[in-house]
Amino acid sequence: MLNMAEGLSRLGALAADPVVATLAKAFADAGFELSVVGGPVRDALLGRETHDLDFTTDARPDDILRIVTPISTAQWDIGRAFGTIGARVQGEQVEVTTYRADSYDGTTRKPVVEFGDTIDGDLLRRDFTVNAMALRVPEVKLIDPTGGVEDLVTGVLRTPIDPRVSFGDDPLRMLRAARFSSQLEFEIEHGTFRAIEELRGTLGIVSPERVQGELVRLMQTDDPVRGIRVLVDSGLIDEFLPEVSALRLEVDEHHHHKDVYEHSLTVLRQAIALEHERNPGAAPDAALRIAALLHDIGKPRTRKLEPGGGVTFHHHDVVGSRMARKRMQALRFDGDTIDAVAKLIELHLRFFGYAEGAWTDSAVRRYVRDAGELVDRLHILTRADVTTRNKRKAARLASAYDDIERRIAQLRDQEELDAMRPELDGNRIQEVLGIRPGREVGEAYRFLLDVRLDEGIIGPEAAEERLRAWWAARD
Repeated sequence: MLNMAEGLSRLGALAADPVVATLAKAFADAGFELSVVGGPVRDALLGRETHDLDFTTDARPDDILRIVTPISTAQWDIGRAFGTIGARVQGEQVEVTTYRADSYDGTTRKPVVEFGDTIDGDLLRRDFTVNAMALRVPEVKLIDPTGGVEDLVTGVLRTPIDPRVSFGDDPLRMLRAARFSSQLEFEIEHGTFRAIEELRGTLGIVSPERVQGELVRLMQTDDPVRGIRVLVDSGLIDEFLPEVSALRLEVDEHHHHKDVYEHSLTVLRQAIALEHERNPGAAPDAALRIAALLHDIGKPRTRKLEPGGGVTFHHHDVVGSRMARKRMQALRFDGDTIDAVAKLIELHLRFFGYAEGAWTDSAVRRYVRDAGELVDRLHILTRADVTTRNKRKAARLASAYDDIERRIAQLRDQEELDAMRPELDGNRIQEVLGIRPGREVGEAYRFLLDVRLDEGIIGPEAAEERLRAWWAARD
């Protein structure tokens, strides 16, 4: 719970920050107002670490640039049309924006920029009351025209104005509501939630890139499940990722199976816990988390009710991989992230064959070869996918995976498993067989790779003999 005395003390510390103090003095000396605004103020009150200092002022962009130039090592004005000037002050990147009073055209989310004259008017145009607070510096005065402090105390997300107007102006704010719900562990106020339900269709005017950006930020929070539930319960997720809500399969009285939606959320939480355990201090792995959420999206499409009450989802791994690739392409994810998520989903069932019977060294090598650089993330996803309440089964699967990881480590130590290349390269293959570059070199390379996977390292001389024998047998 927010302690106001401690919160105000932390605001004083924020105002005394060298970067803040330097800018405050420069703007005061020039006769202009300056306030720290938004997230840094909210986080200081909550006792959270602050990032990315943002400021607002009554100075116009030309004046801002003139004021910050003598106290900064770099300046950029790419946001000048929106009233924003960036600068590097004492090694930190900051942005200073003129008071705004934007309006929107109702067709796109691009604002028609209008500069304002008061900070209260500027704060009213922001997304949520907890982000609509400012710290006036250098005098250390909290400005809170919309009740942000009260909402911080009660843990509520609410828009500063009628949510239908706010979300109608900028539909991306609906996605931000889900993200802040997870990030702050706050509940969304009833009227605000109802507005999301009513206006979810307007998200279509937002570019896929912006939607993707908010989805990634949500997935990078400590507990994205809270936000995902907001998206699913409001129906908003159907506007950009309907495969998730489709996981809520109907259960009839004759056929029973796990709740795939709840299972997927559990897998996501368990994957995050393993991610923290195995990579402490590392940045959140958005690709791994998206793969955990989407790993079973092929199930609704492959679901088959069998006689006697059984349910099967044959090939849902392959189908789900294709579905995830298509959806992520529509959301304009980069190629590397798409490939990683699709591959993790495609391979997430591979391990369960190992649990049913120990693999040969060849099978372990192929597992690593197919996973490539994703093998460590596949370890996490596969372990997280065990959500059974049967303690004996869970222990058996955990033991099996301990074993496969131990064997991978042993093989890696023995033969540089990560390289996973034949013992003869393309040039040597051409020399041994007396052939020129072409399709046959590729076929020979793949043959030698299979030898390596099946038998491990046999040495260059033996590899040449095997290559000649294979070549002769082709004729």
